[in-house]
Amino acid sequence: MKKDIIIPEVTNIEMAVVYEYNDIYKTNDWNVYIINNKKVAIEMIVVVSQGFSETKTTSLLRKKLDNLPATSFAKIEFIQPELFELNNRFQVTFFEGNTLYEKTFLFKANTIKESALRMIDEIKKHGILA
Repeated sequence: MKKDIIIPEVTNIEMAVVYEYNDIYKTNDWNVYIINNKKVAIEMIVVVSQGFSETKTTSLLRKKLDNLPATSFAKIEFIQPELFELNNRFQVTFFEGNTLYEKTFLFKANTIKESALRMIDEIKKHGILA
């Protein structure tokens, strides 16, 4: 019966951690973005994030977006630099049409750092893709 279950592959969806200037607080902050590079909108997006290591685990954070238009992006959350020493997992679930998709993105421990920044064309800011 398992062979009859079709699990659709997620393509053209990305997660990025972006280092950007915060005009309100006059600081440089790290923020997590979801990027939709599809030619269609996705709907009912749920992002569940958690940091973890062999000895530590953070609380689960959940973020819901109703709609993310085609070829667009949205800021999901602020991420504290203290969490960079942990693995940071982002589980993304969404609908494209009537089909449910799910994908897990992982930023491994100590991979989020200024020396790893590169230009992310879709956002036009410097960051790191999962």
